[in-house]
Amino acid sequence: MQAFSFQTVPHIALEAGLARRLGAVLRERHAGARACVVTDSFLHRSGALEPALASLATAGWEVLVIDDVIADPPDEVVLAAAQRARGFGAELVIGLGGGSSMDVAKLVAVLCGSDQPLAEMYGVNKVRGARLPLVQIPTTAGTGSEVTPIAIVTTGKTTKSGVVAPQLYADAALLDPELTVGLPPAATAATGIDAMVHAIEAYTSKRLKNPLSDHLACKALQLLCANLLPACRNGADLDARSAMLLGAMLAGQAFANAPVGGVHALAYPLGGIFHVPHGLSNALVLPHVLRFNARVAARDYAELGSVVGLSAQGSIEARAEAFIAYLEQLARDAGLQTSLRAVGVSDEDVPRLAADAMLQQRLLMNNPCPLEERDAVAIYRRALA
Repeated sequence: MQAFSFQTVPHIALEAGLARRLGAVLRERHAGARACVVTDSFLHRSGALEPALASLATAGWEVLVIDDVIADPPDEVVLAAAQRARGFGAELVIGLGGGSSMDVAKLVAVLCGSDQPLAEMYGVNKVRGARLPLVQIPTTAGTGSEVTPIAIVTTGKTTKSGVVAPQLYADAALLDPELTVGLPPAATAATGIDAMVHAIEAYTSKRLKNPLSDHLACKALQLLCANLLPACRNGADLDARSAMLLGAMLAGQAFANAPVGGVHALAYPLGGIFHVPHGLSNALVLPHVLRFNARVAARDYAELGSVVGLSAQGSIEARAEAFIAYLEQLARDAGLQTSLRAVGVSDEDVPRLAADAMLQQRLLMNNPCPLEERDAVAIYRRALA
């Protein structure tokens, strides 16, 4: 067996209503008096955080809520949040929200724990020093950010850069399906497909694929595929919401150790340039990247088809295509757009998208087969149809 290593968050809990007793839960593991909650303004204004904030106060925590996070957070948002957390004297950082909030929380924790500039952290294993204690609480079942050592930041006008370092693993990931009940069907669908992509790309990763990541990816995909439509059709179904949260978390554990590839590399420019939500960006390019990769990864795709209950009969190539077609139909049934034109992309935009995708070499190096700029152009053009 090929040697491998595997890392993940040391404490994971899933329980409906966990956020309503957050203060007591944190007191079991964390000392201190000052907690910084990193979130977005919509969640804060909606009142969704109130039970958690009340519980923190009851348990004796003084809380600063930083609700400036936006989708695809730019570096200035990260730096401003860290400055506020430092001024508050934060002793614990809580990321409460979607992937962007949790990503910013990671960086706030490391920026408050050392004097290293953010600009020096971009890349792999560039973070020096320690961080503040960090707890992550997702409100979507998609990014898996609660269990990954990755934070994505928008640098410049459209480019996304990643900070990847073991210091970004949280001390705990707390999963409360009640926090996802209010997520609209479109967002449930997009974030769910995002989690599926994490599982699929971890299973086919050219680098660092291992037996543990494979096992987690398969279980994640089973849970996600079985529960996506029930969660979209009845957002109050706590069983489906719990399964989606668990699936997204397992997929996060998988790709944190066996990193994602071409789908994410081609999705990022759609978010950076056209501000398409990350999950939808993934869904739009997913089948086209998979068909490109099938010349190398057909056996893996056929195996994943069996995992989600497709027929194990026929050639490897036919089973791989059946799996890709299944994912396409699942996205349609969930109500997602299936064409780049539907999100404002035209033929004239393709060269720029392809050029930007090539900047994601950190991801492209994990793709099952080499993906050059001319290949990206062809994939984007197929996704326009």
